Amino acid sequence: MSDPQPKTQDDLFQFLDNLGIAHRTMRHEPVFTVAESVALRDAIAGGHTKNLFVKDKKDNYFLLTVEENATVDLKTVHTIIGGASKVSFGRPEKLMEYLGVIPGAVTAFGVINDAGQNVKIIIDADLMKDEIVNCHPLVNDATTSIASKDLLRFIEATGHEPLVLKVTS
Repeated sequence: MSDPQPKTQDDLFQFLDNLGIAHRTMRHEPVFTVAESVALRDAIAGGHTKNLFVKDKKDNYFLLTVEENATVDLKTVHTIIGGASKVSFGRPEKLMEYLGVIPGAVTAFGVINDAGQNVKIIIDADLMKDEIVNCHPLVNDATTSIASKDLLRFIEATGHEPLVLKVTS
């Protein structure tokens, strides 16, 4: 049995439309790091995200979506998110297999590709203070703006339970 192709940004937008979730996407040059994306701040309002794809020693995978300038202590975050051990970054192959994205395009929207529920998604509580949250729409040459409450609705609609936890310092 071959793996299904990861969903495209058009699939994502259709999914959001079907849920009645308003979203706005701005195209830009590909950005791979938070530092590269800073130039977009004036053009795109709201909270901007940093996403960490991590795993514990028992191969439990987590996606941490936090505000772009937030600091996550990888030595202790497992105690907050329910990891079995300290976490390390997941490998690019697993990132593609589970979330359908490449490094540099990691996004909360990636859970649309995780039909097997292999990844637990955690949204930092501080990020949820923003009315609008900005995420890559499965690619890193665009940014999609969505209401933070609608991001939670989207995650739930994929069959995942969004855990809103304080994971940053």
